[in-house]
Amino acid sequence: MTYNEAMEKIDSLLVFGSRPGLERIGKLLDLMGNPQDNLRYVHVAGTNGKGSVSNMTASVLTKSGYRTGLFTSPHITGFGERMQIDFNRISEADIIDQVQRIYPLAEKLRENGDIITEFEFVTAIAFNWFSEQKCDVVVLETGLGGRFDSTNVIKTPLCSVITSISLDHTGVLGETLGQIAAEKCGIIKENGNTVFAFQENEVNDVVVRTAYERNNVLYNPINLPVLSSDITGSEVDYGGIEIKLPLVGEHQVFNLGLVLSAVSALRKSGLNISDEALKSGIESVRMPARFEIISTDPLFVLDGAHNPGGLKALSEAIDRYLGDRKIICVMGILKDKDCKSSLKFLGGKLHKLITTTVKDNPRRQTAEELKETAREYFDDITSEEDAVKAVELALSEARNTENAAILVCGSLYLASDVRFYLEKMGII
Repeated sequence: MTYNEAMEKIDSLLVFGSRPGLERIGKLLDLMGNPQDNLRYVHVAGTNGKGSVSNMTASVLTKSGYRTGLFTSPHITGFGERMQIDFNRISEADIIDQVQRIYPLAEKLRENGDIITEFEFVTAIAFNWFSEQKCDVVVLETGLGGRFDSTNVIKTPLCSVITSISLDHTGVLGETLGQIAAEKCGIIKENGNTVFAFQENEVNDVVVRTAYERNNVLYNPINLPVLSSDITGSEVDYGGIEIKLPLVGEHQVFNLGLVLSAVSALRKSGLNISDEALKSGIESVRMPARFEIISTDPLFVLDGAHNPGGLKALSEAIDRYLGDRKIICVMGILKDKDCKSSLKFLGGKLHKLITTTVKDNPRRQTAEELKETAREYFDDITSEEDAVKAVELALSEARNTENAAILVCGSLYLASDVRFYLEKMGII
């Protein structure tokens, strides 16, 4: 089997879509000998900030000398990004090996009527690889929700982290913040530790009650004074320790507060994490498509914000760092997102909006559909179905516009496609 053939096997499962539930992956993992039970975890759920919190936490653990697995989704720069050990991605050879061994088990289940989805299969690969590679700790990011997310087959983790919660995937998780919070709280297990970002009362009530009922120690995010902040990140004070956070925006400072609380919980669980390792881990973290500066001439920002909470944070970052710029924005949003609520946060902030389509996604919204919705908030709008052509149009516009900046946002899938194109063109 070649690497491309292995990826074709994985991609073939996309046709089955997203089907929340633990029974199917439970059966698959049983056939594999339940490798997930050999590992210790930091489990991360939420609507926004999961990726940032997961990457920062993994970086701190790696700098502390622990062999650290990291599982995230979706990927931006290649499939191997989804599972890493000490920030070394799973190799093509290991992917081939895992698919060759696990795919026949998925086929066996299919014959009995149990259809394994793509996310379930990838999660099973990750558990098996992390176990065989003898990871000390795995930072495990949920996909969709928490209670019925494939990652939630694990037993009580060292620490559960619930980031900010907003309305997203309402068709699956619920129509209210309280209902969505209840789904995210599925990762809170008996007698554990939970780090939680206090927010709307409707969310707070659910999380606090669940943590209490499941006998968890509840940790709140650490408040961090900001010493300085610019387009390269923020410098914060952590009990006299100055830390340079290279992720941009106030929301990332808030996410760092969650990470520091998680570190407190992990220390009390017996992990040896020095202040030096903590500082080094945070200062060395790098993430694609989180207000990522692709170039400075013209200024080109790539951001994966794709729901109201994410667009609100992006809007605040625009005000702080791009307020005097004429922003040419390329945007593609999936059809199941709260499009209007997201768009309103950028109203009045863009010089020009170019809508596009997130290709090869069953939930895609056409550029023209998005354009029609966006008319309520923007005056100068152009639609271009092809994302590459949309970026080329933005680059051309920026060259002819004084003090211009290009912004790509609306979907992590779009960010991935655009980043691939920019790498191919030598812009990155």
